[in-house]
This record gives sequence, C-alpha cells and structure tokens, in this order.
Amino acid sequence: MEDLIYGRNACLEALNTGKVEELYIQKGNLKGSIEKVIGRAKNKNVVIKTVDKKTLDNMANGEVHQGVIALISSFEYSSVDDILKEAKNRNEDPFIVILDEIEDPHNLGAIIRSSETAGVHGVIIPKRRSASINSTVYKSSAGACNYLKVAKVTNINRTIDELKEKNIFVYGTDGDAKNYYNKTNLTGPIAIVIGNEGKGISMQIKKNCDDLIKIPMRGKITSLNASNACAIVCYEVLRQRDV
Repeated sequence: MEDLIYGRNACLEALNTGKVEELYIQKGNLKGSIEKVIGRAKNKNVVIKTVDKKTLDNMANGEVHQGVIALISSFEYSSVDDILKEAKNRNEDPFIVILDEIEDPHNLGAIIRSSETAGVHGVIIPKRRSASINSTVYKSSAGACNYLKVAKVTNINRTIDELKEKNIFVYGTDGDAKNYYNKTNLTGPIAIVIGNEGKGISMQIKKNCDDLIKIPMRGKITSLNASNACAIVCYEVLRQRDV
C-alpha cells in the first residue's frame, strides 16, 4: 500500500528515509524551502513530476500541500518487542505510550511528535477503532513517524498484562484519579495510557492499570485534548529522568 505525504517539511523528512518513490511539484515559480526539497529528491534519485495546482489539490483532498506531495511506500509497524529492544539499545528504562482508541489522525500525529521529542521508545495502538499511520498522521507528526516505533496490537489489555510481566509499571491518565501526575514518581520502566478523545480510557483498561494519574485543572473546561495531555505527562517523565 502506498500513501501520500503533503507539505515541504514533511516531504523533506520523508526523503531522508529513502521511502519516497515519486515527488509531485507544482508548476510555476515556487520559492523558499521547495528548492531544498527538490535538491534532496535529486540527490536521492527520486522521480520528480511537475503538475498543476489543481492536480495537487485533488491529490491532497483539501489538505495544505505547499506545492509538493510525496508518494511513499507503506509505513512499517514495529512490534512491542522492537520497542523494548530500542530501550535496551539506548541503555534506558522502557518508556512507552499506549493509546486507547485515539481516532483523530491529527491527534495521533501530534502524540507521535511529542512522544518522540520527549524520548519515548515507542507508541502502541490497537488494530481496531483507532487511527492508523497515514498521510495526515505523518504530516501532523512533522516527520516524527520516521524515528519513533509504532506497534499495532490486537488487544491492548493483553499487551498491558505482558508489559506488567516485564516489570513495566502502567499508569493510566484519568480526570477522576486521586494522584496528580507531577506529584507521582514516574521514573523507572513505565507505560502511559492515553484515552479516547471523548470517552477517555475504557473501564476495563483503567482497571488493568497499576495506577491512575491526572493533570490539575483550574479553569471551567475540565479536560484537555488527548495530544496535549500526552505531551504534558511525557515531559514530566523526561524531567524526572533528567534530574
């Protein structure tokens, strides 16, 4: 299966991976970073096709393409073992993000981006009722999909059990939790569960977590976007690990 990547920065990152098969460039006098994208494509011997703006608009299906679209090979998912090996190779305690039915591809991309920058070793998503890695996710991640391992599993609860057997402590994020994330010891081998945009973490998964943590809320709005919540908690883990 092939996919499309939109936007100059996302296409530039994709070219670095060697997965780009064709590059579509808008006709006309484009300026700025597009020259760098074209130069990188030529260095990688990628086929470059010049097309009109209408063609790119149709290919992008309403997404902002900035005059360039890359056709890439299918995303290669990792296994949970691959994620654990990544932690071992980096000589670090495992740091994993588990997503419980994140359905918005923009949210998934943003979570992958913040997770990668915070030093997460991998993200785990379910095979059903979840966004998958596509062009929207790729663009929203700003290319972080190239560097962070993403595993797709059949059963999140079973995966949590397997991680717990490996002495990985699993925290669920929940607004009704008793403990605040920044008052909790988040060092050591851990996994953070982020719930669905509307429903949060399912009751079954919530019960299977070792502990639940929450983010303090002081405004009239009592919840955060899933990607924002993930970024806040992940950077607290990074802060505690760097102390």
